[in-house]
Amino acid sequence: MIHEFLESFYMKYGGFIPLSETDVLEYLKQKGNSDLSNKGVDIKREMTRYRAGLASAPIAGFMVTYNKHTLGLEDLGTLEEQNWLNDQIINMYGELIMEATQHKVHFFNSFFHKQLVAKGYDGVKRWTKKVDLFSKWLLLIPIHLEIHWSLVTVTMATKTISYYDSQGIVFRHTTDNIMKYLLSEAREKKQTAFQKGCGSFSLTACLSVSVCQYCRCLSVKQPLLFSQEDMPRIRKRIYKELCDCRLND
Repeated sequence: MIHEFLESFYMKYGGFIPLSETDVLEYLKQKGNSDLSNKGVDIKREMTRYRAGLASAPIAGFMVTYNKHTLGLEDLGTLEEQNWLNDQIINMYGELIMEATQHKVHFFNSFFHKQLVAKGYDGVKRWTKKVDLFSKWLLLIPIHLEIHWSLVTVTMATKTISYYDSQGIVFRHTTDNIMKYLLSEAREKKQTAFQKGCGSFSLTACLSVSVCQYCRCLSVKQPLLFSQEDMPRIRKRIYKELCDCRLND
């Protein structure tokens, strides 16, 4: 029965990166076989034996598609251990967040800020042609700083810009760029009330490689109660959510 589950897991997720012993125990519980100790079954050993039999080989050509996003195993592999997440992972996860919040939260593509810096407001004006930012309660803007990810958030009701960075670094010009962008967007969309200023500026330091988790918690108004020790489990959950094309409870 364990091997049956492992085979279906392997086919669903393209490999065993997101697999945990808890997954097996939950499956067995659903099947009414949660206590196998009396039968002398070592779950960890069975998992290891099955994975070794496949040489942990990923499924060739495994792909996840969602709207305009496509993820291959190379992309999903960035969620393994302590790898840096790539743009494809960040951007598809952001879209899942927007769907889960019924688009009350807007997630900007990870290339948005680079384009804003390079070409100014005119270079990104069309990015919100069909989006009313002023109807959202929260904006999420991932920032790729060469060696790690940061996150800028904007709470629209209070016009508050917050900066989350794993190393506690704040690039004031980054938040200034976002503020100027919002004022330009307000003028373009004739949002006179918003043009009175972008309010306060606050800094919040975040954990490393946790931009996706911060986006998730902030968007659904969950407390930021996780630590670096939780990251292996969180990475596995994000991998599954991307393959399932939805945020899991």
